[in-house]
Amino acid sequence: MLHVLYLVHDLSDPAVRRRVIMLQAGGAKVTLAGFRRAAHPATAQIEGLSPIDLGPTQDGKFGQRLVAIAKAALSLRAKLKGVAKPDVIIGRNLEMLALAKRARTLLSGDIPVVYECLDIHRLLLGQNRVSRAMRGAERALGRDAALLMTSSPAFVRDYFERLGQIDAPVMLLQNKVLDLSGNSVDGESHVIEASSPKPWKIGWFGALRCRKSLQLLAEFTRRMEGRYEVVLRGRPAYSEFPDFDAFVGSEPHLRFEGAYRNPEDLARIYGEVHFAWAIDFFEEGLNSSWLLPNRLYEGCRYGAVPIAMRQTETGRFLAERQMGILLDEASVSALGARLGGMDAGNYAAARQKILSEDRGTWVSDLRDCRALVDRLRSLASSTAFDAALQAA
Repeated sequence: MLHVLYLVHDLSDPAVRRRVIMLQAGGAKVTLAGFRRAAHPATAQIEGLSPIDLGPTQDGKFGQRLVAIAKAALSLRAKLKGVAKPDVIIGRNLEMLALAKRARTLLSGDIPVVYECLDIHRLLLGQNRVSRAMRGAERALGRDAALLMTSSPAFVRDYFERLGQIDAPVMLLQNKVLDLSGNSVDGESHVIEASSPKPWKIGWFGALRCRKSLQLLAEFTRRMEGRYEVVLRGRPAYSEFPDFDAFVGSEPHLRFEGAYRNPEDLARIYGEVHFAWAIDFFEEGLNSSWLLPNRLYEGCRYGAVPIAMRQTETGRFLAERQMGILLDEASVSALGARLGGMDAGNYAAARQKILSEDRGTWVSDLRDCRALVDRLRSLASSTAFDAALQAA
């Protein structure tokens, strides 16, 4: 059985759990190690695994995270004591790529290292000394990476290739809904009745970190005088807006419903809304323009019509399929022009376009899990073959 050492920056990230499930379902044994957010005092089990705790970090505190990485590098030998030599090491995000290289040195020099990069941090994209140094570090750390796993072709096209960051084979793993049930239900039974919306509901779920979106939706719903309501669920980034709770509480047509389990709760929560907010201005023009977010696939899987900016990778993805609500500018007037005249008929047509799309556009299944593990297994086999040649 393929043994994967998976190093992650945030053990509480729901996407980490999803990747662990994929690896296990594909036939791999997983050893999980990572940092925990300071707000989480204990490291809970994840899919039957007891993660190796590398220490606490704080969201948005770059200096603190650098110190935590340095401490983890020094303690890694002790942390990995008793861990059998893995066949592959995956480092999720740049800081974990650094620790993956350290782990390879400690465990054996011939283990292939995979760089999993699902976001391009804004500190990598500036022209100051810090940004240039970080890009240099990424190039150095990724020089001998066996594989780059990323979630959007725009990350490859507009960052890795354009800036010459990583010269490694690429595996595109989009942020699709993980469904191992084998159930082909299209979400019809989960979607609320649209013939008499009272009010129309927009769902904004996941990592809530975009103040511009929050302010735009608040102003829009006030202008619509209650005909539209916004339901928020997930994890607010209090480092970006510490006044989140007070702001939402003061808005008459916004409500925050807390955290949810992914994928267990997706059918229910997307089934309670008409539209999925697939817009993020957190790193406008950069990472936010390049990503294909979880909420795009989640909403469409269950028939919620996505709302996106046209001049983004998400917008291009939807435009190619002639679906969704696309905005040319981020304004209340633009949003009102596209949604103000919505009725049951044109909503039903927009929704049917999504439900008619091939299920594989939105969902990863057991075949995808096996394909991922097979790709990782091929890296381990290739490395072992090269080592045998050198020893001959």
